[in-house]
Amino acid sequence: MSLDALQTATRDELKAQWEQTIGKPPPPRIGRVTMARILICDLQWKQCGQSKTAILRKLRRVVSASEGTKPLAGSGARLIREWNGREHVVDVLANGYLWNGRRWRSLSVIAKEITGTKWSGPRFFGVAA
Repeated sequence: MSLDALQTATRDELKAQWEQTIGKPPPPRIGRVTMARILICDLQWKQCGQSKTAILRKLRRVVSASEGTKPLAGSGARLIREWNGREHVVDVLANGYLWNGRRWRSLSVIAKEITGTKWSGPRFFGVAA
């Protein structure tokens, strides 16, 4: 089935394609859109010609090399979050973040300082993808 066909396929057509591609029936509560996206992803993996393992290894390398070094919002941006009635302002720097007059390397550390519990900093400040 082609990319266009997957995008417009009915639920029954997607179920049949799923069984052919994955080798077993789809989970009972999976939606049509989700099923189509997974099948499209699988089709794209196959079309690229590399093994999934090799591509995932490259992606993990890229992510780990950039983790904590590149802000999610551009340098010069200002992130504002209200927590328990208090407004917290974080300025994004080229090499980290500025909060309460101090430079921090991670939004997650700042979010933990603010809340007292472990948080995803990007999610806490609303910049998560």
